[in-house]
Amino acid sequence: MQIANTAAVVTGAASGLGHATATALAAGGARVFGFDLETAVEKAPAVEGVTYLAVDVTDPDSVEAAVAVAASSGPPLRSVVNCAGIGVAARILGKRGRHDIALYAKVIQVNLVGTFTVLTYAAERIAQTEADADGQRGVIVNTASVAAFEGQVGQAAYSSSKGGVAGLCLPAARDLAQYGIRVNTIAPGTIETPMLAGVTEEYLAGLAEAVPFPKRLGRPDEYARLALMLIDHDYINGETVRMDGAIRMPPR
Repeated sequence: MQIANTAAVVTGAASGLGHATATALAAGGARVFGFDLETAVEKAPAVEGVTYLAVDVTDPDSVEAAVAVAASSGPPLRSVVNCAGIGVAARILGKRGRHDIALYAKVIQVNLVGTFTVLTYAAERIAQTEADADGQRGVIVNTASVAAFEGQVGQAAYSSSKGGVAGLCLPAARDLAQYGIRVNTIAPGTIETPMLAGVTEEYLAGLAEAVPFPKRLGRPDEYARLALMLIDHDYINGETVRMDGAIRMPPR
């Protein structure tokens, strides 16, 4: 799938995986629309070729309006990368009592329902574009996590949400095949993102030591390169790809 002279949407684009991906797509010649919360957009670093839009992925009206902007910008909307997400740590039963049900629902709403909402509205717009010679119209890349498969203690909400994203991949690819839209998912391991901000160097070193090879944390630019590869590779569809240095997460 061609990237140059097309429009692209990246959620969570103001920082971390989303920012790296938006930057890489813009460098590849795409006109990128970076979705993020208003407070994040206000602080987002300027990138040539990236237009930030204040979007709450849990608000369908907000998503629909922003996708419409991207789809009507001139070049055809071809690529969508869903990076928006939140992580929390809470045990089902802990020292503070039961897991907060509202917190659990919020994580599911942002990570899973938000991903589905953007995918759905974007797919509708992509399906209206003219297909290329191979019948292709677009590619959607979602973000799961290795926690989808090896959730640790305290990750009940996060693992549930990311397991849902992984489970969404194949049926979404099958649903959208008739429109020439591919759907793939990346399941990152431990990546240097703002989610790790505030933890000690000692803790980070321990995380890196747990990775078989390379024995370090992953980098957002590595995620971006994989996302662009999945967009470019026309025969990868319905696939969840782990990007984790071969780590398999222990219980804690």
